[in-house]
Amino acid sequence: MDALRAQDPARIGGYVLLARIGAGGMGVVYLGRSPGGRLVAVKVVREEITGHPEALARFRREAATVRAVRSAYTANLIDAGLDAAPYWIATEYVAGPTLARAVRERGLFPVVTCRRLVAAMAEGLASVHAYGVTHRDLKPQNVLLGSQGPQLIDFGIARGVEQTALTQDGQAPGTPGFTAPEVLTRNEVGAAADVFALGATVAYAATGRAPFGGGDAAAVSYRAVHEEIDTDGVEPGLAALIRACVEKDPARRPGPAELIRWCAVDTALVDDPAYQPLVAMADVVPDTPQRPPNAPVLAIHDLPTQGPPPSPPPPPSRPNPWLVAAGDKSEGPPGYIQDIGTSRHAWNGLRESCNLPGEEQPPLQFQYAVTTGENDPSGEIPLGKAEIGYRLKNEEPNLPPYYVSVEVKPPHLLDTDDFGYVSKATDLYEGDETRWKNLVYPDDFSDRAGSKVRPAPPLADDPGEWTVVYHHATSDKNHRSVVCHGFMADTVSE
Repeated sequence: MDALRAQDPARIGGYVLLARIGAGGMGVVYLGRSPGGRLVAVKVVREEITGHPEALARFRREAATVRAVRSAYTANLIDAGLDAAPYWIATEYVAGPTLARAVRERGLFPVVTCRRLVAAMAEGLASVHAYGVTHRDLKPQNVLLGSQGPQLIDFGIARGVEQTALTQDGQAPGTPGFTAPEVLTRNEVGAAADVFALGATVAYAATGRAPFGGGDAAAVSYRAVHEEIDTDGVEPGLAALIRACVEKDPARRPGPAELIRWCAVDTALVDDPAYQPLVAMADVVPDTPQRPPNAPVLAIHDLPTQGPPPSPPPPPSRPNPWLVAAGDKSEGPPGYIQDIGTSRHAWNGLRESCNLPGEEQPPLQFQYAVTTGENDPSGEIPLGKAEIGYRLKNEEPNLPPYYVSVEVKPPHLLDTDDFGYVSKATDLYEGDETRWKNLVYPDDFSDRAGSKVRPAPPLADDPGEWTVVYHHATSDKNHRSVVCHGFMADTVSE
């Protein structure tokens, strides 16, 4: 839980906002307090997508789904504002960490705890499916470990079982590594797909590893369709249970009721001695709104989410040929960003995460990927090299330039504040921004520290966990990180 930022509202609807719970592509989730003192989770749509009909339709569908599904395993809808911006929904606040955070900070779940987790989550899925709804994005980040048991959250892409699985742009919903093969290959969504995701989620709880490995989303999805789940080191009985859940043929997967019988638990998960300390990881709830020192509190009419979205500038001109920070004497767009003493990101391959979040939110629908020659299913990327790409999922016409520079840090720099090797900044919105802008490491990267330019070293020189940081640059000496990612490099070369 984080302090409110200067741009955050003081209240939404009738709820006083106390802190930030989290943020994602759709919006920000706040901890709020009702006039009577009840704590709620308030999800507010980001201002950038208020003009996107498909995004608003998805948000309204989430509200309708949460309203319809009344279950002990879901946070119930309390209130909503869906008629005008800012759009928001308020649900019950569940105090407890996500499953992802619990594993990341406290380690692997014991075998008996995993079985109790399977039984509890299977009961939760059965309850949701009874309403004719499939979740479609079950994963460790969407399971809260509350005092009453696990809670399923984020029904943003949940649908009725008869509805199509694909989004409007033809991409399968869900998260790579947790999305079932039939959704990826045949556009089939059903209750069995949620069972697949349950198996992958429990595999993560038992191993602490991504169930089908890391890397580029396409590569992870390929492994989910064609390869076996990672259960190395898992107790054989639990491994068999996980593998049954992730059978490639959905007809061969057990249903929730069969999973509950298979687990044969005699004690509730909430009474499990390994589960109870996890619930205690819940963030301390502040009594008053939390903001950084000296941060101004904006009135509601000052908020960027209030009112209709601004009219776009007339085509074809693009305003602001470049952005220059106040006090920076640079002329022209940024070229190669320079070290300003903020490069502290480090990727952990085991946990598939970075130690620091981005310093600012990326643009709406910003996508990124890293593929090495070792895990490229197409075989087009040479061994010993990595292709690093980014793009916007959908076109955003007539926007001012948004320069992106990519920094790559080899393993020997991960415990230092030293800057890595950087690429030349390019405008995200230049040309067809929905096409991937791909860079090749080490070819397109160099060390620009000091007066000499040094080429980036080969991956084989420093095998291990490499970090990739995407920066938004307004000048060479003015940039902020937006996304941190990474990849594993072996000792092989071309």
